[in-house]
Amino acid sequence: MKAVFVKGRSAVSVDEVSVPAMAAEGGDVLVRMRACGLCGSDLEKVYGEYGMSSGRLGHEPAGEVVAVGRSVKGFAPGDRVFIHHHVPCYSCHYCLHGDYTMCPEYQRSNIAPCGLAEQFLVPEWNVSRGGLIKLPDSMTFDEASLIEPLACCIRAWNKCSFQRGDDIAILGAGPAGLMHVLLAKAFGAGKIFVSDINDFRLKYAERYGVQAAFNSITASDFIQKIREQTGGRGVDIAVVATGSMKALVQAFDMTRKAGKVMLFGVPPKGSEMSYDMSRLYSSEHSLIPSYAASEVETNQAVKLIAEKRLDIASLITHRFDIKDASEAIRCAHEARDAMKVVVTTMAEGP
Repeated sequence: MKAVFVKGRSAVSVDEVSVPAMAAEGGDVLVRMRACGLCGSDLEKVYGEYGMSSGRLGHEPAGEVVAVGRSVKGFAPGDRVFIHHHVPCYSCHYCLHGDYTMCPEYQRSNIAPCGLAEQFLVPEWNVSRGGLIKLPDSMTFDEASLIEPLACCIRAWNKCSFQRGDDIAILGAGPAGLMHVLLAKAFGAGKIFVSDINDFRLKYAERYGVQAAFNSITASDFIQKIREQTGGRGVDIAVVATGSMKALVQAFDMTRKAGKVMLFGVPPKGSEMSYDMSRLYSSEHSLIPSYAASEVETNQAVKLIAEKRLDIASLITHRFDIKDASEAIRCAHEARDAMKVVVTTMAEGP
């Protein structure tokens, strides 16, 4: 079978590997991948300096169950499923405080060999802790491949103490940034502003009814314009959906006193910023990082997509067969005319 691996800086390969072996008596599940979205963290693993421990590609997979271990309950071959690659223990000190993505077991757990593979093994650890979820019949595999990134966005919103009518700025108009736009609209935000350096993506954002979309390079006064359009206060919440430290500083400048800055994008390893902390103190800004998601937000994402509360599939612009994964990753990285890029193994459909 085919699987995709990082082979050095800016290089991936599609290799022929063996189908993962599963213990017939155990609780593992073998899944055939049908669709897997490419994430910014995948691109950082290939082109940048990813700061987390896992270097595996593909953590947004949806597919069909091929085989189940004898101790598995509730799943059978043919079931359409979403798979979460990291699953916490739900019993350690972090989990008991609701900090599931900080659980030591969260990073240790994973699917094998990766989500960008024709088939992969979901270990008993994941299966027994909610990491395998049946898809509603109404949900396509394309839509299901967006469950994980949407869940990550939902977790960020859950941490922000959002109030209906709050004004929002989203820095970064990539797929995750536009998911934040969709959530802001669904949750009843007031004015929504978007900034990016990619004009294609800014035009794409405009179709979702944002207040304004600014090119942060050519519109040098965009922070002042955001303040003017929010009564001089600034936005209530700024979501930094990019790893750019420049964007993070800009987020503070456009956020009202006592407002919140959500660090959502993945900063490259070694990223640093210089900021006058007396400004942070006197303005009572809150900097809130949000990393990944647990099954709590994953199930919330499934519900939102199943209820058609978000036009989530409209974010997908490109689909590639797994044999063309290198081209897919390059397309997502260059983003000249791309929003969400999805890798598949067969034609879409139930």
